[in-house]
Amino acid sequence: MTTTALSCGNVDIETRPTRAGLRWFELPAQPSRTDVDPILAESEGRVVVHGTDADLAAVVLRLLRKGLLDELAVGYVPVEKSPAGELWSVPAGRFDQALDGTARPTPLIRDDSGGVLLGLGTIDPITGQIYCDDRRVLHGPARSVEVFPDPGASALPEPTDDPLATQPAPVTDGLVTRVTHRGLLRRRRETAGGRAVQASFEQATVYRDGVAHPRPLTRCAWYRHTRDLLLVRP
Repeated sequence: MTTTALSCGNVDIETRPTRAGLRWFELPAQPSRTDVDPILAESEGRVVVHGTDADLAAVVLRLLRKGLLDELAVGYVPVEKSPAGELWSVPAGRFDQALDGTARPTPLIRDDSGGVLLGLGTIDPITGQIYCDDRRVLHGPARSVEVFPDPGASALPEPTDDPLATQPAPVTDGLVTRVTHRGLLRRRRETAGGRAVQASFEQATVYRDGVAHPRPLTRCAWYRHTRDLLLVRP
């Protein structure tokens, strides 16, 4: 089986391995559907992304849009230390893990702007209200709010076409919200886990995997997708 590997942006191609059955493609940073879709159409088994968290998110978004989450596992090789790399224990430069490691069900976080979150979403500073499921975690100002996938979340049950099958229990995990409050002497942090986060706030810039939303927002939401991502990780 051939493994597809994508070098995104200005990466050091001299460090990437070569082996039988491994095809490398050079793509721009944060590749678009016209860059990625033709390659995915000919891929099988596994796709490896060598780049940044934003590059990884761009490729995973195309897997989601093309309905390939169940068919293609994703390996990730960060070009440098990153939130997604730390979250999923994927060190920079570890091609061997991305190529040969085991793919595990991993919560895929979406947002109401049509994107996905693989590492870290942030709003800082912020003044507003935030709910993680039914729990209010912010009412007023804060130094920052961070949202990220929960590495300890349970895998979603396998889908079934049997209409008489027992309905699975409602999903109650998938992401974590961390609010850092201002303090006179030290910062105070509050953390909550759940399936979804909704935020309304005074106009601010929202960052997703290191990339700023193209315009200031006053509300946003993140939530767990109904299917998991098959991510290569320990």
